[in-house]
Amino acid sequence: MRRLIAKDESALRELMMAYGDELLRTAYLLVKDRQAAEEAVMDAFVQAYAKIDQLKQPDKLRSWLLRIVANRCRMRMRTWNWRSLFPFDRVESLAEETEPGPEELLLAQWRAERLSEAIHELDYKYREVIALYYFNELSVLEIAEQLGSNENTVKARLSRGRARLRTLLEKGDEDGAGVYE
Repeated sequence: MRRLIAKDESALRELMMAYGDELLRTAYLLVKDRQAAEEAVMDAFVQAYAKIDQLKQPDKLRSWLLRIVANRCRMRMRTWNWRSLFPFDRVESLAEETEPGPEELLLAQWRAERLSEAIHELDYKYREVIALYYFNELSVLEIAEQLGSNENTVKARLSRGRARLRTLLEKGDEDGAGVYE
């Protein structure tokens, strides 16, 4: 933290290495576009670096960065841009994988695509809480603090988001594969 406050660029690189993948996964889940997610994350790092002295509790750095990314994504979702006219590629794998067999790889890829497609069909408010809760492992209280809302609101959005996600996955599973049962 001291190095970041002193504007040490090597400390910024370390920060990016430590949190970059997690922030990128979160941003991608929120904005549905790899390039927009990368831009949101880079904007968040620039903003965090410029305003690091405003962070009063250094132990909340991760949560602070996630809040910045979520806010940048929310701003991007509100702003129309030319990219909204063009189709984009399917979900790209953002997590490093071990060396499973070819069948496992294919099944895991198929599940990830199905899950990502279903998450992307959710309304933003549900997508946001699901991404923060499941993919960033934030508590309901932490999410409520980040979003500036009530804990019960977060719980309700999680519940509704899960129900909608279950419906979307079951609807797509009518072929009988049953991979999400």
